[in-house]
Amino acid sequence: MKLIRRAFYAFLLLCISLFVLKGWLYRSFVTYKSIGTRTSYQITNAELDSFFQTSSLNQDADIDEIINGSLQLTKERLSFVFAKSDTDPNKLFSSKKTHCVGYASFFTTFANSGMQKNKLGQNWEVEHHIGVLYLFGYNIHSYFNSPFFKDHDFVVITNKLTGETIAVDPTVYDYLRIKRVTYCN
Repeated sequence: MKLIRRAFYAFLLLCISLFVLKGWLYRSFVTYKSIGTRTSYQITNAELDSFFQTSSLNQDADIDEIINGSLQLTKERLSFVFAKSDTDPNKLFSSKKTHCVGYASFFTTFANSGMQKNKLGQNWEVEHHIGVLYLFGYNIHSYFNSPFFKDHDFVVITNKLTGETIAVDPTVYDYLRIKRVTYCN
């Protein structure tokens, strides 16, 4: 009985440790490399604009608050699908279903709007990237035959003055709540 109890506690401790360290583990083993960028969208949909105006991104937010707020707004508004879907945030606001391209596009639009609203746009740039993921140094996309898995979209935020980069994957945030990813130029 003691052996079963000890095994249970060890398993429980392992599960808690993996949960607590999931972000660190993900950033340690998965690397994002850019193979291109996509065009950013401006908010033109009145409902989307109203949604943005009532968000916390408008109230003296710093860069981290804008990034975290944009991740949260994207997670709350979108649901992932494998099917072909809209990628324009102005359309996604109504359809709500998209894949990684739409997630990155939606996030980029919110982050750019938040930067402009908080007068951070002169120092920070938000770019929607097309990339490939490397797990333990191996390109994982080469293991899939489907065109759907040929690449993956994510976002890079760069400080124009210092060169500091922050990479985020809104899709991964939606599923795993990991706020930052490892990006290699």
